[in-house]
Amino acid sequence: MKPPLHAYLYLASQSPRRAQLLEQIGIEHRPLLPDARENAEALEAERSGELPLDYVRRVTLAKLAAARRRLAKRGLPAAPILCADTTVALGRRILGKPRDADDAAAMLRALSGRTHRVLTAVAVSVGAQSPLLTSISHVRFAVLSERTIARYVASGEPMGKAGAYAIQGRIAAWIEHIEGSHSGIMGLPLHETAQLLARAGLRGGL
Repeated sequence: MKPPLHAYLYLASQSPRRAQLLEQIGIEHRPLLPDARENAEALEAERSGELPLDYVRRVTLAKLAAARRRLAKRGLPAAPILCADTTVALGRRILGKPRDADDAAAMLRALSGRTHRVLTAVAVSVGAQSPLLTSISHVRFAVLSERTIARYVASGEPMGKAGAYAIQGRIAAWIEHIEGSHSGIMGLPLHETAQLLARAGLRGGL
């Protein structure tokens, strides 16, 4: 078995869930986060008429391009860079991160009793190459009462989460069915990620 080409990668994401998932498969990583002068949220702005799949792929590659510039500017040692983006979609409608508690509650009402898609794109940059793979999962919620929605929003967990929920959190008790990748719904599909990392010369614990 050939030794890995790289000892670690840069994770250009502020998500603790993505860091935990990389650790789960034994991948060493270092943070490559935006500085105070970067407007990272602007990269996630939607474009009129953009389909969810096009959106999540575009945003992921935009994040990766920004991370590559960041790496060069900081003069850090070369290593693969991983970026990902997750969005929730109801048909053509994109449900991003809620603006406030009212927006979170509105999203949860829209998801109540229905099946939606969770799309996560992941890309790994090595040299001039930036291959990307996308995971699409289907999630069905039970009917959420107004009391349940209010209590969940009050917990603060929906904030900063696409679709206003975290599948690894307390809302899991109201999820009736999942078809697809649980880790992808969390924010980093491990099967697709492992494929990209193998191409980049990184291996996990197996």
